[in-house]
Amino acid sequence: MAEKAFESIMGGLEEALEYSRGNKTRSSEHRVKVEDIDLKALREKLNITQRQFAELFAVSLSTIRNWEQGRRRPEGPARVLIKIISKDPQAVLNALK
Repeated sequence: MAEKAFESIMGGLEEALEYSRGNKTRSSEHRVKVEDIDLKALREKLNITQRQFAELFAVSLSTIRNWEQGRRRPEGPARVLIKIISKDPQAVLNALK
């Protein structure tokens, strides 16, 4: 069983290396576009402070401040989380309980 797992992992690593070298014949790429969300407007719509947002949604306060002040932008999973919060904040809160 361990040998099968090793072979599977090695196959995935080899595929990733080939992909990084430009050989995309063994793999496929999936991209999802998530538009920017105005975090401050979202927070104000929810009627919560930066600190409350950070605590409720398990994001550091400094990260919230950096996003709102434009020093940084949410990327990857953070963008998805913010999008879900904007659509259904209670679903995220329920999932985090």
